[in-house]
Amino acid sequence: MRTVFLGVLALGIALAGFAVYMAQNFIGQTQAQLEKEQAMRQRIGALVEVYVVNKPVNYGDTITPDDVQLVYWQKNALPEGAFTPEAPLFAEGEKAPRYVLRQMEQFEPILATKVTAPGETTGLTSMLKPGQRAFTIQFDDASGASRMLQPTNRVDIYWTGTAPNGQQKTMLIESSVEVIAVDRPPAKDQKATGLDNSLPKAMTVAASQEQVARLAQAQASGDLSVSLVAKDDQNTAGPASLEVDTTIFGAEEVVVEAPEQKRCFRKVRKGTEVLEEEIPCLAESDTN
Repeated sequence: MRTVFLGVLALGIALAGFAVYMAQNFIGQTQAQLEKEQAMRQRIGALVEVYVVNKPVNYGDTITPDDVQLVYWQKNALPEGAFTPEAPLFAEGEKAPRYVLRQMEQFEPILATKVTAPGETTGLTSMLKPGQRAFTIQFDDASGASRMLQPTNRVDIYWTGTAPNGQQKTMLIESSVEVIAVDRPPAKDQKATGLDNSLPKAMTVAASQEQVARLAQAQASGDLSVSLVAKDDQNTAGPASLEVDTTIFGAEEVVVEAPEQKRCFRKVRKGTEVLEEEIPCLAESDTN
């Protein structure tokens, strides 16, 4: 009996020791994990809730409460103009919609500069700076960069037409012009991809009065095409004018010869000789 008692006691002590060991191990792991999380929180800093879009949105789209959600964001990296529960995107009782001014991707924070005020439309006048005018360019540039155009892009504008001497010419007429609107038909794959890469029918640019006059004349006398400008080059002044010599493509320059000037003579007899003497030509009306 004593032997059994001692055996049970030894087993109990062993189990208790094992339990203490396991508890210490668990507490140690928990403490290490807690310290790791605390260190991570110190590096991240405080978090705040911000409104983000839950799907891709394009210029002119309506923003509704169903299109947004709250996510946690680092307070020390919060973009200026972000909407938070303290500064909500939709005020209580506000029924007027907001519209998108700049394209946003899924889970991108909504900033005040990317949406209109409640009830405000996406009019072009709100995107023009003092002294600027909005000018719409109609074009069919299927092979160029027009398919990728988005508002706020900057483009170089090229004119292709026939010069007075009959030669085909391509010239850079405007550099780094800002696009403020793109008119394109709805894309079939926009719903799936969130991107609208259909061929636009026209684009509207912000330009000075002088630029508008130049673009209007160029559009009336030839074809316009565009090329996208890199972000790093947008503040770099390009050449005022750039002309492409089409003779390198095998197109010979057309030489327009001046019409031969008409010369008039009269015959004068001097003795036995008949000589021709040049006289001024009379106008056709004078000869009738």
